[in-house]
Amino acid sequence: MEPGSGTFGRFVRHRRRTAYENPWITVWHDDVSRPDGSPGIYGLVHFEHLAVGVVAIDDQDLIVLVGQHRYALDEVSWEIPEGGVPNGETALEGARRELREETGVEAAEWHPLAELTLSNSVTDERATLFLATRLSHGDASPEPTESLTVRWLPFTEALAMVLDGRITDALSVVGIERVALARLADPAPPRSEPVVSRSRPEPVSG
Repeated sequence: MEPGSGTFGRFVRHRRRTAYENPWITVWHDDVSRPDGSPGIYGLVHFEHLAVGVVAIDDQDLIVLVGQHRYALDEVSWEIPEGGVPNGETALEGARRELREETGVEAAEWHPLAELTLSNSVTDERATLFLATRLSHGDASPEPTESLTVRWLPFTEALAMVLDGRITDALSVVGIERVALARLADPAPPRSEPVVSRSRPEPVSG
C-alpha cells in the first residue's frame, strides 16, 4: 500500500470472454463489479510478450535512434531500439537481439534502467529498459515487417528531442530521461553494476 496509507477499492471480475486475439495480443471483455459495487464492463488488452528497449551509447556519447512509420499513429517516430520478447527468451536476451537486428550493434556491457507498466488502465503490457555501452558495429537485419532508418546523434541532442516533443515514444522518453537524471546524480559512468560485462565485444555476424 506504499506510498501513503489507505484502502483501495478493487474491481471484481465475474465473467470474461475473448473479443479478439492474434499471436501478439488478446482483447478481453469482462463483466465486473466496480469499486463502489455497481455493475460494469471492462475492456482489457493482454500482451503476450514483454517489451524491451535499449539506450545504446558509444564512447563518443552518441546514442543510436531508429526511425520508422508507426501504423497506429500514421506518423514517423524516432525511438530507441525496442521490441517484444518471445516466450523462452529473457529480457536481456531480447534486448540484445533487438539492438543487433535493428542497428547491427553489439554491446559488451549492459545496465538495467527501469521496469515499466505501459498504459496500465487498459493493458497489462510491461517493459524492461537497459543501458548498453562498449559498443561494436555490424550489419543490421530488421524483420521483413520493419522499414527502419538508423541515426546516431549526441546524447544531448536526443535529450533535447525528448524535451521539445520530437521524441514521444514512451520507452524512449523514459530511457533517455533516466540516463540524463542518473548523470545529474553521478556524472561518471557506470551508474549501476552491469548485468553483463565482457572484456571485449563479440564480433557481429553479417
